[in-house]
Amino acid sequence: MSSHEVRILSSGGYLIHVDVCRDITPECVRSIHKLYYALRKELSGIVKELVTGVTSIALFYDPRIVSSDELVKKVRELWAWSQRIDLSEIHKPRSFTIPVTYGGELGPDLPSVASWAGLREEEVVELHTSRKYTCYTLGFTPGFLYLGEVDPRIAAPRLETPRVKIPAGSVGIAGKMTGVYGLESPGGWRLIGRTPLQMFDYRRNPPIPIAPGDIVVFRSVSMEEFNRLKGVYVGDYNA
Repeated sequence: MSSHEVRILSSGGYLIHVDVCRDITPECVRSIHKLYYALRKELSGIVKELVTGVTSIALFYDPRIVSSDELVKKVRELWAWSQRIDLSEIHKPRSFTIPVTYGGELGPDLPSVASWAGLREEEVVELHTSRKYTCYTLGFTPGFLYLGEVDPRIAAPRLETPRVKIPAGSVGIAGKMTGVYGLESPGGWRLIGRTPLQMFDYRRNPPIPIAPGDIVVFRSVSMEEFNRLKGVYVGDYNA
């Protein structure tokens, strides 16, 4: 969607939903991040919570403070304004390094990704660690990072049958995206490794320091270093 085609919908008495685009692309994500930080900056006293997706944003608000019509008007104005500026004007992205031990029991799908790509496992690791990834958004469970985009050569599809239990810290690939599981949960991403860092801590504010628009790079580490770093909070780690 272009800026004049963005859909802003009122869903009940407390939710505004903004559909920015249909396909997940870096351009779409940048547009969403611009709007997200514009909304945070300008509507902090009105909107109770902002939730970003990879193609949309949801705004939860108090109808006793602002009507849905008023809020839709404000969102439309901020959408138009945010798309005319550079993201750096409203958000300074931070960079995070995440150590990962690849393959073996910690990355059981590394062989299948390598087979799918027609590469050696070492080449998959090299490609995965060679890029700077943008944090698209967080979800579907607390602390889960959606990051893009992986090298097309290793953009393996999701598993046909999701796993019932995936350990916290697992690093996976699903198509163009790579992700990190903040907590133990079910999931269908292809697991290629695991970070020893604690990615989510409810006692912290925020529970995870990585925000939409921030930059993430992965660093391959040995099992010995994995054990040494086990439990270090991601916000306290310095590569």
